[in-house]
Amino acid sequence: MAGTRKQLTSLCPGPLRRRSILQAGVCGFAGAAAGASGSTLGNHSSREQDTALIFIWLPGGPPHMEMYDMKPDAPADYRGLFRPIATRTAGLDVCELMPLHAECSPRYNIIRSVAHKFADHGGGHKRFLTGRDPATPTGFVNDAPAVGSIVAKCREHFNRPLPNYISGTEPGRAGVDVYSFGAAYLGPSYVPFNVPGDPTLEDFTVRNLSVDQSVSSRLHDRVALLKSFDRMRRKADSSGLMTAMDQFNSQAVSILTSNQARDAFDLSQESDALRDRYGRHCWGQRCLMARRLVEAGCSFVTMVMENPYQSGVEWLKNGTYNWDSHAVNCHMFDDAKVRLPIYDQAVTALVDDLYNRGLDRRVMLVVTGEFGRTPRITTQVGSQTGVQQPGRDHWPQAMSMLVAGGGMRTGQVIGATNSKGEYPQERPLTPNDLWATVYRHLGIDPERTFPDHSGRPMPILPYGEPIAELLPVS
Repeated sequence: MAGTRKQLTSLCPGPLRRRSILQAGVCGFAGAAAGASGSTLGNHSSREQDTALIFIWLPGGPPHMEMYDMKPDAPADYRGLFRPIATRTAGLDVCELMPLHAECSPRYNIIRSVAHKFADHGGGHKRFLTGRDPATPTGFVNDAPAVGSIVAKCREHFNRPLPNYISGTEPGRAGVDVYSFGAAYLGPSYVPFNVPGDPTLEDFTVRNLSVDQSVSSRLHDRVALLKSFDRMRRKADSSGLMTAMDQFNSQAVSILTSNQARDAFDLSQESDALRDRYGRHCWGQRCLMARRLVEAGCSFVTMVMENPYQSGVEWLKNGTYNWDSHAVNCHMFDDAKVRLPIYDQAVTALVDDLYNRGLDRRVMLVVTGEFGRTPRITTQVGSQTGVQQPGRDHWPQAMSMLVAGGGMRTGQVIGATNSKGEYPQERPLTPNDLWATVYRHLGIDPERTFPDHSGRPMPILPYGEPIAELLPVS
């Protein structure tokens, strides 16, 4: 414990950047390529064929007691500065900085009682994203596949116009080992096809479209984005690249240069009113892109919402890059005043859009980070400000998350923590219970096995039960 406490009170910059293994840009869409080779959906159920997950990842650890599990009656050094506001859901208050959550609460559920034991970012990422205790409590390289990779593997037979697994990140944080998105023993073909960058920028482009990056030139405007797919396809054909590549890569490039793929990534096809509802900000436009991608056939879309200080939002000296709100990193309440309104707009727009478009049974939405924050507030001199400021440290013993869609009954609060937000007091759950629920929605048998590096059969999920409150209603 002494080592853990020392770690929690030292400067914690969050997940570290690693070099991506996806420089070729062809990994992450094995499922799509396999489907294009002539495989059909065969005997797989229509439910399995027609389901998807949007996973919004909040790396660093969002503060449960400033968002979905506020404790206004707790001592002052626990409850924080913000007041709770009532929602349209009985028993659910949210932070005053999230008024849109209050209005659309009948369309989502909040889980307050998920917990695990890994307080380091790396260990927390690996524990949460793989459903297994990692071999090491630090570092971001998976020794078991992330859930998205499992989905991509299980759905490699699907005939779809898009990769089965897509992620959106910052350009410098696109490597699979930044957030423990690695596929481990499944192999690099099952890591996500990454779309880095800010979709609000005029020169935003979908990169890594083929094995040969020289085939597609850098794009500088929206018109070029729309034309890039066709141009790359023509150049690939004339250069002989398509015949030189093996069958798998050729199929993958054909998929990613299809009109369906081009259209799915093109946010300009949406109305200005809807784009405004999501927010003309990286987080909002990534959420909108996620909806477009699952609607077009992608099975698992992960969008990272990490840095709010972009898309014209001025950097706050006492703010921080990700959700890692140690006092040494930021003044957590000042940072929250910038971060939470942007989050509020993007997430509630996605929830409403899924329901308004009739996607609420087909698509499940999960919004979470790797853990919560310490219930008791600490103060420390900020590394950027040089003055004492408040913050919270890592706390895997309790966390809150939002779930919606999937045909589930909504407008619920599931589980509860004790009066100080320290640990689950009602309905204790683990990340595995969440993933068991997700696999059930996607029609994937969690007892199915895949061989690890030594050939041992490893079940998709070693334990966990679907959360009964989240199962589809008839």
